Amino acid sequence: METRPKLRLFRYLVPVVIVLAILFSVRQCNRKQEKPLGHPRDYISIAKEGILRVATEYNSTSFYVDGDTISGFHYELIETFARDKGLNAEIIPLMSFEERLKGLADGRFDVIAFGILATSELKDSLLLTTPIVLNKQVLVQRRATEENDSLYIRSQLDLAQRTLHVVKGSPSILRIRNLGNEIGDTIYIKEIEKYGPEQLIFLVAHGDIDYAVCDESIARAVADSLPQIDINTAISFTQFYSWAVSKQSPVLLDSLNTWLTKFQKEEEYRKLYKKYYTR
Repeated sequence: METRPKLRLFRYLVPVVIVLAILFSVRQCNRKQEKPLGHPRDYISIAKEGILRVATEYNSTSFYVDGDTISGFHYELIETFARDKGLNAEIIPLMSFEERLKGLADGRFDVIAFGILATSELKDSLLLTTPIVLNKQVLVQRRATEENDSLYIRSQLDLAQRTLHVVKGSPSILRIRNLGNEIGDTIYIKEIEKYGPEQLIFLVAHGDIDYAVCDESIARAVADSLPQIDINTAISFTQFYSWAVSKQSPVLLDSLNTWLTKFQKEEEYRKLYKKYYTR
């Protein structure tokens, strides 16, 4: 049992290599048979081909590789939807939030199966499904080393003039800006393009950066492997998170919503949710 944190830490440190291998093999296999995609598809076209193209994020709640097994809440949920609809799910993990949005817009993906905060800005450009999980954004920092540790944030007011690191294009950016207005001071934001939220957490833990903002579920999933981090300062209230499809895919949205509404009442969903969100 003592080796479990080390095994989990190893699992989080090597995902980029594994994901690149998956992406390379999938793209090489599909390159010969794929036609260039130029616009989003709706459910009729998806059902005709029999393949649902899905973008997600590599992290310990959405999609991850553990040995020879692929796991993750959003991975298992979208696989179950595809199974029930008689489709094959082609799932591609991408660390860049902006790349997922671009892929949805140009038809490379049909669904973003990842917890997306339902901001007004995203509602203007995407169709969001019925809520899938409740989550909130938290500050990731190192625990105080002494009583008067000047780096340690004890309340949201202490965020004034600090620099918070976030994944590039993250919906949390809007919340941080609003929080700056609420406290009446500037909170600086540094967007990171090449890393996902778990990588940012590790950068904080090892002293490369001081602060990051990510979803609480992701932070809690790695907290037991990183006892030096503190995730107790909330950046937002608890809010609904959804999946997204293009505005040109209303029938797909309706199919997802109808299925989700029914499936969330079933025991299979409750077991799946408990597996990843009850820790």
